[in-house]
Amino acid sequence: MIYRYVDGEPRAELLERRWFAAQRAAQSVQAECEVLLGVLELAEESWRRARAQLTELETLRDALGEQLAAMDELADKSSDVPPSRDTAQRTVMTAA
Repeated sequence: MIYRYVDGEPRAELLERRWFAAQRAAQSVQAECEVLLGVLELAEESWRRARAQLTELETLRDALGEQLAAMDELADKSSDVPPSRDTAQRTVMTAA
């Protein structure tokens, strides 16, 4: 900053005080921006990890759902067919 005023001039002193106040405010906001940028980077990283985990869990859920549907289909098919005489004779009951 170039000083082009005479020391002690009230307007110049006021202007200088305002300049320093604006400088301090700008530094404060700049520091806040840097902190917030760090928080955003952490949040984005956490979000990406959570999205990856969600994708894996949805894939697992879908695979398990397909297996359940296949088991239900097999159970429905086997309940539609009456047991054969050989199968009925081999059925063993336990007391447990």
